[in-house]
Parts: sequence; C-alpha cells; structure tokens
Amino acid sequence: MPVYDFKNAAKPQKDFVCTYTTFKSNAHTASVEHPILIIEENEQSWQHHSTGIFSNPDKQTSFEFNTETGVCKGNILKIDLRFISLIRWLGENRVNVKITGDSTASGFAVYKIREIAYSGAGRLSADDGFLQFMIERLLSSNAPAETPADEDEAENGDSLKLTSLTSITDFLTCAGRTLPDNIQLWARRNLSVARSSEVTPEEKRHAQRALSIMLNIQWKSNYFESIDPVEARRILDEELFGMESVKQRIIETIIQINRTHTLPAYGILLVGPAGTGKSQIAYLVARILKLPWTTLDMSSINDAEQLTGSSRIYSNAKPGIIMEAFNIAGESNLVFIINELDKAASGNGGGNPADVLLTLLDNLGFTDNYMECLIPTVGVYPIATANDKENISAPLLSRFAVIDIPDYTASEKKTIFSRFCLPKVLKRMGLNEDECVVLDDGLDAVIEIFKNTTGIRDLEQAAEHIAAHALYQIEVNHVKYMHFNKEMVTALFN
Repeated sequence: MPVYDFKNAAKPQKDFVCTYTTFKSNAHTASVEHPILIIEENEQSWQHHSTGIFSNPDKQTSFEFNTETGVCKGNILKIDLRFISLIRWLGENRVNVKITGDSTASGFAVYKIREIAYSGAGRLSADDGFLQFMIERLLSSNAPAETPADEDEAENGDSLKLTSLTSITDFLTCAGRTLPDNIQLWARRNLSVARSSEVTPEEKRHAQRALSIMLNIQWKSNYFESIDPVEARRILDEELFGMESVKQRIIETIIQINRTHTLPAYGILLVGPAGTGKSQIAYLVARILKLPWTTLDMSSINDAEQLTGSSRIYSNAKPGIIMEAFNIAGESNLVFIINELDKAASGNGGGNPADVLLTLLDNLGFTDNYMECLIPTVGVYPIATANDKENISAPLLSRFAVIDIPDYTASEKKTIFSRFCLPKVLKRMGLNEDECVVLDDGLDAVIEIFKNTTGIRDLEQAAEHIAAHALYQIEVNHVKYMHFNKEMVTALFN
C-alpha cells in the first residue's frame, strides 16, 4: 500500500528560499489524491491545464503561470520526494511545460507534467519523450530513505531508450536518490569515463554502452503486492489437470508472499520425467506473480563466461546472459526459469556454470564482468526444472524447495487427451468438435500405443495427427465428419 508522509519537511537549502515540504509516496500512478506536487492558490485559482516554467533564476521554488493578464507565480507547497531533482532540472533549464491539476483544500494538486517546447541547444526535444520517460520511471520507483542534504495520456515515455550521453546525464540528474546507492555511484564513475579525453575511444564506448544497459533497467525494491490466491488457483486449474500437490505448494508460496510482501528465500525446483509440464508450470507461476520472465537453458551453457559476461579489456566484450535478461525485461524483478538444472556442470575449461548460479540464487547480488558492478538480485525468483535431481550438486540443490512431479497414470492421460489435447488442436485447426471424434475404444488405443512414453507430449502430437487426418478427409474427400475407432487409430499410427 502506498505510504504518505506530508509532515516530513525538507531541509531548506542554503542558496535559495525553500517554500515547500516533501512527502514520501510509493504510488505508481499520479492523481489528485496522489499528486506530484502542490502549488499554492491563495486568491488565484489556476486553470486545469496551465502552461509556464518552474522558477529557478532566483532560486525560488515556484511555478510561473502564463495567464491572460501576464505571468503569475505560485509557490510550491509540497513535492513528492522522488520528483525534487526533476523539478529542479526543469527549472534550471527553463523547460516550458503544461501542468494538469485540480484545486483542493491543500492547494493546486498537479498530477501531470508535459513538455510543450524547448529551444535550448543540446537538450532533448519534446518529440524525444524524455520528460514522460522520466516521470514514469520515477513513479515506478520507491521514495528514497531521506532527502539528500546537498543535492545540487497520449504520451508514452517508456519507448525512449537512454543511449546518448545527454539523455544519460539528464536521467542521472533527475533520478536522484531513487537509484540504488551503488548503481548511482557506479553510473557517475562510468559517465566520467565516457566523457574523458584521457581514455581510449574503446573504453569510452564500453562505458557508454554499459550505462545505457544499466539505466534502462528499472531497479525496483523487493516489496511485492498481494496476489489473489483465488485467481491464482483458477489459473492453475484452467491450465493444469490434476497435480493437486503441486498446486497446493504454489498457493502456499503465494500466501507467504502476501504475508511478508517479499519473495521466499528459496526458489522452486520442479523435478519429473520429460513431458510432464514442468516448463508450463514455471510459466504459470511467472504469470501469477505478474512478473516478466526469462529462461536459462543449462544444457546449452558450457562456459561460465556465457553467464558472467566478458571483461571490457576485449574490443568485442559484452554482458553475460544474466545481465542481458535484466536488460530485455527492463526491470530488476523477474522470474528466472532455469531449464535442465541437472545439466549444469563444468564445461570446456571456462569455469563451472553451476558455481555462477549459486551467486544468483543467494540473492546477495550478482557481478557481471562487463558491467563491473554488483547487480541487486533481491527481486529475482528462480524456478528450475530437472529430470533427475541426483545429478544436481548438493550446494545448488539446497537453494530450492523441491517439488516432485510424478508421471501421469493411464486414466489421467485419457482424460487429458480428451479434455485438453484434442479440443485445443481442433480449435487451432478450425474444426468443430463433432467433425473429429475419437470414440472410447479409439481413445483406449491411443493410450495403449503411447503407454511406454512419459508425460503428455506424445499425446499432444497424437491429437495433432488425428485432427490433421480428419481435416484432410473433410476437405479433400468431402466427408462430413470423422469418428475414429480402435481400428482406425491403430491403422493411422502404424
């Protein structure tokens, strides 16, 4: 739940007159009830949409309104703590903006700020969307712990990517203390390298590329909103047949998150035969948690450097797979689906990938060789799959809560084929259910043919084969429907 503290007064700066107090907010949407800032009205009532600039030439904390009678000033009374640096940046650069707000008992509550024109050379224009990008990033962040003592509807800003040094510099100025402390210090150090004339062009290029990757990621806190367990159960029942013990463990995890508002200390390891739906369960958990997800296929990773990235001393250096996953997701809270964990073993002499995973799973931070920075991992939830847990090292296994997924019985496979596999295929092919029917003895024949295979992958392929044959007969031989009995099914698969 958003936290508001209107009594938390900011300390006046020594070199300007401060008229405002600050308040802490973790609201992710600005509104009249949760404004960005409040401007005094006194006898003057401001219009719902007003234009002007934030005053900074004389270091006054006010907004200069463009009105029909001229320019009028309104002192800023309160500011969301996350937006102090942005408002100051707008004032120092004389950016013309349109503010949207409404009159309240406390003053004019501003909940939207849009750039309307800017003529300064070297700065971003309104078309670049920097201001909207910045506001959205600040709203998605958490309020800093304290005010720094010496801190010098059509728009969609999320499409903007920070690539130029100008946008990177402005972002660091406006983001203020909303960035993690170590990333803030790292960014300013790399910005100095990118601007330096004393380093090689290669070093400058690497520094700028690393900055662009790091700052385009939303570094969120480890606070998680509550999840509706009833809706979660509905999703699980809709997508998974049976597996009651698995569903129960997932719901228990959700209840734990709702109580603590943090992720569990251990991830989930799904162990079972091939084709039993382990990957599908992992994707469902990510969907229920409402988090982006990425996959690591350990069977294709035979060198630790693939995970950790390469050092910037090489001209072709690049981040590792883990850092790229953060970059693609665009945020630090995500689900890592680690497929075939039992295949994680030492590779071709470039280090053991399994050892790298330990640092990711401990949630103490992960260091990428290219980024040269400790990456926060408190918002990472790992879900791993494996066919045989005996092939997983004890240290790695101890980082997970193990959920065993047994193979389906013949009765369960029969139900899954008739209620899930075949209807799904028919819908995809555009066939009506009465155009392709597998009779009871035909269904028994399907189960008998695939009795020695694990999971349901072969059943899904069998449904595809049967439906495709029915579609062929209907379209080519102009039959009205196909009813498959035991003899027809046996002949089709022989």
